[in-house]
Amino acid sequence: MLGPYTAEDDGVIGYKGNRVFPKNESIDNYVFTEREMAQRHNSIANDGLWGHVANINHQIAQSTIRYFNEQGALFTLLPLTTRMISSPGAFYGREALDYTTDTAPITLDWFDLGRKAFLAESSQIYLELALMQQGVDQVYAIYNSFRKEEADTTHLSEFHHIEYEGKISQQRNEQHVLGLTKNIINDVLNKQEPSLAYFLDQRDLKELQALGENIERTPVITLQEALQTLYLETKDDKYRPFTLEHFRSWEEVKLTEIYGTLIGVNEFPLLEVPFYHAVVDGKEPAVADNTDFIWPGYREYVGSGQRIRGVDELSQKADIFNLPKEDYAPYLQSRMFDTYRQTAGFGMGWERLLQGLLKMPTIWSASAFPRGHTTLKP
Repeated sequence: MLGPYTAEDDGVIGYKGNRVFPKNESIDNYVFTEREMAQRHNSIANDGLWGHVANINHQIAQSTIRYFNEQGALFTLLPLTTRMISSPGAFYGREALDYTTDTAPITLDWFDLGRKAFLAESSQIYLELALMQQGVDQVYAIYNSFRKEEADTTHLSEFHHIEYEGKISQQRNEQHVLGLTKNIINDVLNKQEPSLAYFLDQRDLKELQALGENIERTPVITLQEALQTLYLETKDDKYRPFTLEHFRSWEEVKLTEIYGTLIGVNEFPLLEVPFYHAVVDGKEPAVADNTDFIWPGYREYVGSGQRIRGVDELSQKADIFNLPKEDYAPYLQSRMFDTYRQTAGFGMGWERLLQGLLKMPTIWSASAFPRGHTTLKP
């Protein structure tokens, strides 16, 4: 199956290898080091892989712009600095998250305001605000995102998002996720096959082609169903409680192995996901109207969801998550306009997509200029 990883029975994630990087029994053997990054400029100059990565990155950009042009979505310029963190979500099973202590944005001084500014974790909140512009129904952005997380095989501290927001249903939103993914797959196969073939063998290329051809039939299951599937597969009682606590990297890889393809997982516990997700009516316990898409043999590369429509409900969620109302006032007030229409959107991790696509061992092996917690080199 396509994708870089395998979920071994002992809980270890193994690396399959590609035409450039050899197989490895555990991804824990890979560590983001200052020494490797200090030599990255030498690698860029001497290793042929980077030219191929550049070709594929260029194609992803062109394919994304073409797809959204065809959908009538407008590219939108957005700030990278903010006071509105877009990703607060409760920790597993807790009543609520404390915005002031449980989020970890990258901060900086903004002139002499006396308050910290945050580097954006996502463009989503500003894309929602951009939809308040008259005559604008769909928007997208391709921007840097920053998270105060240590780099590991699937995380960078600075990465890139392809993000979309529209006055549409979550069902239509999911169709856009799969449509964009299909568009990118078809274009890289048709226009960048020599660069793909530098990393992928013929079997990989055929599997990638089949993924694109069959993407409309991508299975979407609830988290409850995913946990039940994992329990039946492993007989491990940790999958019995309804929580994201034990739905992590190994489980994502394993789930795609069981289904044999890309898969969507939806309806997460409402207080274990970011605050802006709408609730699915009539479900108990309360679940969010959201869907994560997991690349086969890899991890979640897209997060998506329907946004809360009502100002009262959104304000209540802001209280639960201890959000500073002064900072979030523009976002809360957006629901008060007569012209407001409920929206849905998604964020696609660019480097994650590329790592899964090329079967790379680490996310920094798919990025010419990766940024992690140990170094700013090169």
